Amino acid sequence: MRIFFSVGEPSGDLHGSNLIQALRRRHPEIECVGYGGPKMRAAGAELHEDLTRLAVMGIGPVIVSLSQFLSLASRADRFFRHHRPDALVLIDYPGFNWWIAWRAKVHGIPVFYYGAPQLWAWASWRVRKMRRLTDHVLCKLPFEESWFRARGCNATYFGHPYFDQLNREVLDQSFLDNYGAKLGPLVTILPGSRTQEVKANLRWFLRAAKLVGQAVPVVRFAIASYNPKQAELARTICGRENIAVDVMSGRTPELIHLAHCCMACSGSVSLELLFHCKPTVIHYWINQWLYYTLRRLVKAKYITLVNLLADEAPFENHPLRYDPATTGAENVLIPEYPTCVDRSHEVAAHVTQWLTDEEKRITVVNRLRTLKGEVCASGASSRGAAYILEQLDRRRTGVVRPHDLPLTTAAKLPQDASRAA
Repeated sequence: MRIFFSVGEPSGDLHGSNLIQALRRRHPEIECVGYGGPKMRAAGAELHEDLTRLAVMGIGPVIVSLSQFLSLASRADRFFRHHRPDALVLIDYPGFNWWIAWRAKVHGIPVFYYGAPQLWAWASWRVRKMRRLTDHVLCKLPFEESWFRARGCNATYFGHPYFDQLNREVLDQSFLDNYGAKLGPLVTILPGSRTQEVKANLRWFLRAAKLVGQAVPVVRFAIASYNPKQAELARTICGRENIAVDVMSGRTPELIHLAHCCMACSGSVSLELLFHCKPTVIHYWINQWLYYTLRRLVKAKYITLVNLLADEAPFENHPLRYDPATTGAENVLIPEYPTCVDRSHEVAAHVTQWLTDEEKRITVVNRLRTLKGEVCASGASSRGAAYILEQLDRRRTGVVRPHDLPLTTAAKLPQDASRAA
């Protein structure tokens, strides 16, 4: 059996590697090929290209890389034609992955979207592509299955694979002992996994850090960089901002674990912060043009996954309904600031409060601990692998599960999946 993967984000690379391992536990001879990242290669995938190096956002960077995307899409098409995989598994990266899905459908290859893109948050009209170009939508979040099914997609909730990694993660105790022994509370800064995010957000985090340092002189700061290259970039930015901060790569779990509280760029890292029950303020800076464009497109109340999971009604008709300036950032589990201006004073205020008011910090920790108990179960990778292999087995035996469901279908979560969530 051969499965082609197309994965373009660092977080997707992690999920893809865990899925490959789960598939191989059930089917040791399975061949996993395609586009992914270093973690998938380490899990045994035969990669034709490291697609995570093209993890870009925004129209400009996409245009610059357009010729590479077109070349990769054509290369996948040739592979489908000459080597015909049994299935295509897509993870994240919807812009490019729609091209790959279209080529797979031309060749009659079943398409699984493992971890559906967040179409419910923005660009909901793209669900038509999902309905047309995929056969199976595997959902990571509890509310997604009913949302996609109501719009005609064959969707199944299986849980978030990030928690598989977090539940089995082993921290470096020697590092925890040595670095944790230093004096002063630690604030960990997580500037994002994309270089673009680091360039856009780290300067504001450092300016907030200066303000926090003025209020709490004994505080320490550490930047958890995604890789050594971004760590060098972070050191350069720290020098430009004239602030002394420890910068490390490969130490994200340990630095989160040791932190008194955190400042983070929006993304899947918020789930790791939930897992460790760390009070956190989210900041996501984008240019003014993109900010006001997204205000018209975004339909979810929050940009932070943890806040969406904590909210009973995460969808609103009005774009970006939540506004910390009017609604009050203290009213959400994780204060968040999607912005095109300087919000470093607001970010610093949250951190300073958690450093100086232990009662308020513990209140947030307890709320995070409650939510963690509800949503942080492991086993998603195993369930996802079992589902994919079951559907392929049905296909081989002539039992094909229908893809297009009636648009009025509103599915309930399976009881076992609800408990796992």
